[in-house]
Amino acid sequence: MWLSYGLLAFILIAGVAYSTAARKLTVIAALTGAAVAVLVFAGNGFTGLAMMTTFFILGSAATSVQSNTKKDLNADQKGGRTSAQVLANAGTAALCGILILVLPVVHAHVLQLMMAASFASATADTLSSELGTVYGKRFFNIITLKPDVRGLDGVISLEGTLIGVAGSVVIAIVCTIGLGWTINIIWIVVAGTLGNLTDSILGAVFERNGIIGNNTVNFLNTLIAALFMLLFYFVL
Repeated sequence: MWLSYGLLAFILIAGVAYSTAARKLTVIAALTGAAVAVLVFAGNGFTGLAMMTTFFILGSAATSVQSNTKKDLNADQKGGRTSAQVLANAGTAALCGILILVLPVVHAHVLQLMMAASFASATADTLSSELGTVYGKRFFNIITLKPDVRGLDGVISLEGTLIGVAGSVVIAIVCTIGLGWTINIIWIVVAGTLGNLTDSILGAVFERNGIIGNNTVNFLNTLIAALFMLLFYFVL
């Protein structure tokens, strides 16, 4: 047990040091991320921590791809991410961790899967947004399905959507390595993809019209993905 806590502490310190030194996160955001990581670890052990780390690595790598192109489109991430952005992407996972701690142990497994779905959605959203903007060929408004301007809220491409699915697959694989290979690997991918598509719908309908902001959209897409996973778990 003490070895696990020591390894957790090392990972957290290394993560805070790297993310701030590389300007991926502000100092406060890095500390917020560390607090979220503790909750994720408390609820889902190193499997949860591995999913969160995978999301961070893939998201950081995707953000760095062709940043000059994204600057021209005003779609790049300027400076380190804030605490609000950390909570928007990982807040649902943290809530799952808290619920695992306070609810009877019988609910732990489904909450761990919901945590995985939230990370799958966050990863899919980040990769489809960051890489779809660069590698997409034809761009459509998700509501009207008519051609629309690359980089605007609610605008998707086939390439970006498929990249997002691939991101969900990666998170699902990480989860199932830790929790066991079952049919749930498919539902994590489906829930993550639905969460990502929900993000685009919310962006087109609400964010583009200034009703809600990007952080709210990101939090809602992860929450909805987790709820889809809950539905799949009990119905399918």
